[in-house]
Amino acid sequence: MFHPFESKQSRLGFSNVRNPAGDDALKTPLRFCAFHSGKIRKLWEKRMRTKMEKVAIITGAARGIGKATAELFLENGYHAILLDRDEEALMETHQASENTSAYLYDVSNPQAGGEIAARILSEHARLDALVNNAGVADFGPIEAHDQSKWRRVMETNLDGVFYMTQALTPMLKETQGAILIIASISGLRASTLRVAYGTSRAAVAHLTKQQACELGEYGIRVNCVAPGPVKTKLSIAVHTPEIIQAYHDAVPLNRYGSERELAEVIYFLCSPKASYVTGQVVAVDGGFEATGVGLPALRD
Repeated sequence: MFHPFESKQSRLGFSNVRNPAGDDALKTPLRFCAFHSGKIRKLWEKRMRTKMEKVAIITGAARGIGKATAELFLENGYHAILLDRDEEALMETHQASENTSAYLYDVSNPQAGGEIAARILSEHARLDALVNNAGVADFGPIEAHDQSKWRRVMETNLDGVFYMTQALTPMLKETQGAILIIASISGLRASTLRVAYGTSRAAVAHLTKQQACELGEYGIRVNCVAPGPVKTKLSIAVHTPEIIQAYHDAVPLNRYGSERELAEVIYFLCSPKASYVTGQVVAVDGGFEATGVGLPALRD
């Protein structure tokens, strides 16, 4: 389920909370008298604003690539709807950003997709971009992946992408919007200890193409970004110096990418500048996927 945080807009008079009496309360003289003119004016201003302002949803927006992506949408004049299941991190990101709404939301819950779609429709009236960024990782050998570990990864990384797209497609049809799915270089190149994670990311890469084929006739573009090694708080915490050096040796650009570099590609693919791009899986990995065997000794 989800829980809304109050938008900073509410302090400016653009509340994200609907009229408790319902929109129909404004249609009869008797009920009209129950609301003073200031509230009516604010409701009207909100409706006019939401009709013009572009809206983007970013799942897994509390930190990392999702947070950087939300910041870039905000810089380009969008209202950013932040979805995450980490309440503390989500609230911190929301409070630090202007023009955002935030909802506690677990994308792996198949019942919640319809609820969040209805909420966004009533409060924002439009949707221009959906960034399916939420994901989990559980690394280990095949023998160690019991059913619960397998399902945990698949429910978030694969099922959640399907649920979100399915629930929000009607709104995206109205704006001829864009869908962006985050996969991973692990979905393009197999490696050890990633039987669930790598498989889930390969699945969403193909799901991107399926959705692009089906939704193209409505003007909806669907693309995928596959990040390579990226410098995040998580990678810094779990990557040993040996792992970092190994990635530097294997990546032609000899470094990790940044969250902002990933966000730039994500935003571009959602923007009108990519209006003829759909069904593509773009590796943002410093050349890692292109190197093949990529043995450092072969470069000398």
